[in-house]
Amino acid sequence: MTSSGPPSDTSLVRLLAGWLPRQRWFGGKDGPIDDLSIGTATALIPGDPGLHHLVLDVRQNRTTDHYQLLLGTRRDLPEQLGPAAIGLLNGWEHGITGYVYDAVHDPELTRPLLALMAAERTVGPLIFRRAPGTGIRTNLDGAPSPAEQSNTSLIFGDAYICKLFRRLSPGVNPDLEVNLALSREGCEHIPAVHGWIEQEPDAAGGEPVTLALLSEFLHSATDGWQLALTSVRDWFAQPCPPGSPTAFTAHDAAAVGGDFAAEAERLGAATAAVHRDLADAFGVTRAPPELLREIVFAMNEQLDQVSAAVPQLRPHAHAIREVFDEVAAEAAPLPFQRVHGDYHLGQVLRTDHGWVLLDFEGEPARTPAERRAPAHPLRDVAGMLRSFEYAARFLLAGESDLPPGTADVLELRAQAWAERNRAAFCAGYAAAGGPDPAVHAALMRAFEFDKAVYEIRYEARNRPSWLPVPLRSLARLAG
Repeated sequence: MTSSGPPSDTSLVRLLAGWLPRQRWFGGKDGPIDDLSIGTATALIPGDPGLHHLVLDVRQNRTTDHYQLLLGTRRDLPEQLGPAAIGLLNGWEHGITGYVYDAVHDPELTRPLLALMAAERTVGPLIFRRAPGTGIRTNLDGAPSPAEQSNTSLIFGDAYICKLFRRLSPGVNPDLEVNLALSREGCEHIPAVHGWIEQEPDAAGGEPVTLALLSEFLHSATDGWQLALTSVRDWFAQPCPPGSPTAFTAHDAAAVGGDFAAEAERLGAATAAVHRDLADAFGVTRAPPELLREIVFAMNEQLDQVSAAVPQLRPHAHAIREVFDEVAAEAAPLPFQRVHGDYHLGQVLRTDHGWVLLDFEGEPARTPAERRAPAHPLRDVAGMLRSFEYAARFLLAGESDLPPGTADVLELRAQAWAERNRAAFCAGYAAAGGPDPAVHAALMRAFEFDKAVYEIRYEARNRPSWLPVPLRSLARLAG
């Protein structure tokens, strides 16, 4: 069966300009597109169906971002590909005609990506790489992961996952750079790299641009965020412990149920091991006090900006600023190294053999230079501690209609769960050789407050219904 399809349009650019803002991974939803052009168009598979690789140059607010698209073309569009349709193009543009659609949803067009990487082919400006010493199976179809994210991940059977970096950054993507370096170190806590795709540098030179990363797919693994939420849900469902009708402690969390502490401790140890391998792979520098003061200055700037935009943050701003200023006043040389940069429970998987860390791209709102810059490893620890706070209170988001007193009781339970797992993670991290968070209490609080302010800005802009989650925990931390 074929689809009647969307109305025809003679301009590919116009079709793309109407389709792009509706995509989950498009980063410019907060403003109109001022201009869109096709930077490069490369035919990967000729014929019907056809596969084309496009880099779109999108101008917004005097800034140009670059997005990649695997564009499928067919004379007749099958009904099952209807949701992926972009439009009907009459005539020829860049060698493209007919129905055009997002090819990540077409298994017939995703399978050839494996063959191109296995053969280490070069097609136009695109270079397909295979990791040294690895083989790539070429008989698997790819299907996009259902998880919403800023990139698109194609899952090939039970063997591989291929992350397509939708919004392109100059040079080698940190995720590829770090994973290759950790692989050379023999790190046990990352998926194996099998291949990648890059675009050759332009005429001005520079590094190749990373387009995709093919890694081992850990099909039996469980997402850390989901494991934590299951634990919190079990903990909330337990009856009150005897003699403790309204107050709940970290001890209760272990005694009654819903305990995650053993896993949190193991995750802390895995984090320390990855930090050690990162230090070996990239080296460690001694950051002078002036650099730490510059970092604190940037923290205060972000605090000012977010306080101006989110009134709910203002009651806590003074307490947060006091912690920032304490760190600046006591600044001393510190060891800086490559870190994860955007570390939370959604970036880790629990496998049969232990914890695995994913997605070393860094925070999406940071510049490429900021993502690759060395930092203190406790910045990652602070990110995970914030994630425990998120998991503890996530189930309370939107529960404003709870009976009187119930919200307060559940908040006490959430606090107990977070405290127990934060302590377990830090204990595992320090025991495995990481810098002890308890010894660097002021620095830890500063990193954690800075992350909380970043979260509040993000939620206010993107998910207002989630805003109470970071605000609830911030009230406790700043109290």
